[in-house]
Amino acid sequence: MQNIDFELQGNNLVITIDLTRELGESASGKSIIIATTGGNVSVPGYEDVKVGLNVYRPQQQENRAGRRMASHRGR
Repeated sequence: MQNIDFELQGNNLVITIDLTRELGESASGKSIIIATTGGNVSVPGYEDVKVGLNVYRPQQQENRAGRRMASHRGR
C-alpha cells in the first residue's frame, strides 16, 4: 500500500490518506495517483475482508497533450 493507513476503531475500518501527496502519473498518463492499495488487500484482523482502493485526480489537459505528443515523437 502506498499513502494509505488502515485503523480499526471497534467494528469500523478507518482509512487515512494524505491528499497532498502525489505518487506519480498513472500508466495511461490520464491521472495523478494519490494513493493505492496496489490491488486487493486484507483488512487487519479480518483476513477474509478485502479492500481495493485507488485515489487519483485527473491530469490537467495541457499536461496530457504534451505528454502524448512527446511519446509519439520519432515514430
